[in-house]
Amino acid sequence: MKKGSSFPSKPKKSHMKSVNNSSDRNKVSGNKMPKKSPTQKKSGQRYASNEKDYIFWCRDCNVPLIEKGCNNCGNEGEKINLSQPADVRFCSPYERSILHDLLLSLFSCDPLGERVILLNKIPGDDKTDEVIVDGLFFGILRFDMHKMDYVFEPSVLGASILQEYTSQKTIVLKKNSRHLNGKKVNYDLVESISPDVRENDIVLVRSGNLSGFGIAYCDAKDASSVDGPVLRVRKIDSQQVSLNVKVATMDDVVTANVVHMRKLGKNAINTIKGIANQKDHKGLPVNVSFSGGKDSLVILDLTISALKNRKVQAFFLNTGIEFPETVEFAHKYCRDNNIELIEKKAVSDFWDNVDAFGPPAKDFRWCCKICKLAPANAAIEECLEEAPTCITVDGKRRYESFSRANISTSEKNPFVPGQLNIFPIKDWKAIEVWLYIHWRKLEYNPLYDLGFERVGCYLCPAALSAEYNRLKDLHPQLHERWESFLMQWAESNGLSEQFIEHGLWRWKELPPKMIKLCEEMGISSSASVSNSSFGVNITSGISPCKAGGYSIEASIHGFSMKRTMDVMNIIGKMVFSEELGLLMLKTDSSTVKIFSSGSLVINSENKDIADSLFKEVSSQLLKAHKCTGCGICLKACPVSAITIKDGSVQINASCVRCGKCTDSCVVLKYAGKLS
Repeated sequence: MKKGSSFPSKPKKSHMKSVNNSSDRNKVSGNKMPKKSPTQKKSGQRYASNEKDYIFWCRDCNVPLIEKGCNNCGNEGEKINLSQPADVRFCSPYERSILHDLLLSLFSCDPLGERVILLNKIPGDDKTDEVIVDGLFFGILRFDMHKMDYVFEPSVLGASILQEYTSQKTIVLKKNSRHLNGKKVNYDLVESISPDVRENDIVLVRSGNLSGFGIAYCDAKDASSVDGPVLRVRKIDSQQVSLNVKVATMDDVVTANVVHMRKLGKNAINTIKGIANQKDHKGLPVNVSFSGGKDSLVILDLTISALKNRKVQAFFLNTGIEFPETVEFAHKYCRDNNIELIEKKAVSDFWDNVDAFGPPAKDFRWCCKICKLAPANAAIEECLEEAPTCITVDGKRRYESFSRANISTSEKNPFVPGQLNIFPIKDWKAIEVWLYIHWRKLEYNPLYDLGFERVGCYLCPAALSAEYNRLKDLHPQLHERWESFLMQWAESNGLSEQFIEHGLWRWKELPPKMIKLCEEMGISSSASVSNSSFGVNITSGISPCKAGGYSIEASIHGFSMKRTMDVMNIIGKMVFSEELGLLMLKTDSSTVKIFSSGSLVINSENKDIADSLFKEVSSQLLKAHKCTGCGICLKACPVSAITIKDGSVQINASCVRCGKCTDSCVVLKYAGKLS
């Protein structure tokens, strides 16, 4: 690794007063979020919880710190608690421009200027971030799914700061002894109201020594004649804060954190060395999964640094629907740094299959199987011509999603036989990834500066609507091709243009928050969930498998991956790849693969086992999709592994596979009479 800068010895520590803003932060985000362990899952939540849900802030240098001590001045930073998943990152130039424009349009000022700004993603309908400036929670920047545009709401601390710079969008209340938080206020309590206030505006509120923000219920010109409330106060208190006189640069941030980054980098390098240099692994080929994204960029740099005397290749899986910037960056970076790039493309591409499958969805990622899994297998097969196993160093981080929450430091890939994966940065936060990039002065994908938090396929359903909207600005031709397909698909399925415009095509089964959006906006979502009745049809009978044993292939209709996953612990150990849309079950002698497209493949050592397992899997699928919620199975289970939620059965990992719930199931008993 490159040498970092040297620093003077640490001066004597000083104690600084801290501003207690955690309660304000919770009110601003609108979410009271209890702490959860990284393995604990909340229904509908996208990210794993972070045990280290805080950072520090050096008030003297005005920079964020990953660890308590500042490597620049030697002082200790103030602890800043973060909302989960606490995967805080630096504000990109594009996000900064959005925030700048909103502050100017709302309050005719932007006090933030070129200050270091952190964004911490929090739960919301779409892109939603806490804005942290000078260690203070300044407000919430989010993409509004009704307006399909960004909106900003200040926190009580942000309102206090803004009131130093503007008198616009401001309502001053007469000093009084009333409790104002969350209260509606009539005009008789108003001392003044700025003439630019309009109905439904976010406004700054003052009352004596109190400051905060609220929602205007009318235009300023009509306020005196309104019979009823003119304002609802959202939050107001006596906290008075100002921005720090020190304006730090990114170089200042890197300098303050360099000791921690050296430690992180060294630990990751030791992880790679420790596994790759094991006696059984020394002769194995090594490659890096290089997507062109920030995490894989860091992993590539770490691997090259760790294995200097060993051949390391970068594997780039070009799905055919990558952003042009990503393809160009992957090639340029490897060319400029003398790294061998192995690019693999799918034989059958996305556009060859989209008419048959329809648009991919968060819960129906058929595209990953075709565009990623196939070329990945092809790349690994080439490696396996040299050795029985190959080592792939991967940049997955566990705070990105629940599907990645429990990844180990190394593990064999259940979906690509012969591949051993290493995950050296699995515990890194996004801010640590970016600090490493800036510290090492690595060139990175330009899409991150253009409004993208992730740089996957340009039409990926996992992308946020905020990001998809940027596609239209940057690549209108790519956007037009996909939008035209979506509109035709919607028309043929009886769905409105609004359904497409608001990104609802990204789900096969709409989550509650999107169902609520449809109800609020009057958008019909009746065709968003398949209306076909449930069924399992064999497409090929029991036949010898090329890899040995026997296989059965079938198709599932009226299928929900979520409901399927809820019961399949009864069959065997489950492994799910959200990216590939693939659920794999393993028993002592068999493997079951269920794809989000509805394909079912069973491989067993003999015909009888294959046939028996197919019948069992079909029974569990039927139980999952036709469950009446009667609860009989709850009493039958000897280990309390079953729950009934929202009218459907769920079997957890404590299941001992005794089969008593299956024997007691009313649905299965009368399966022949179900329509």
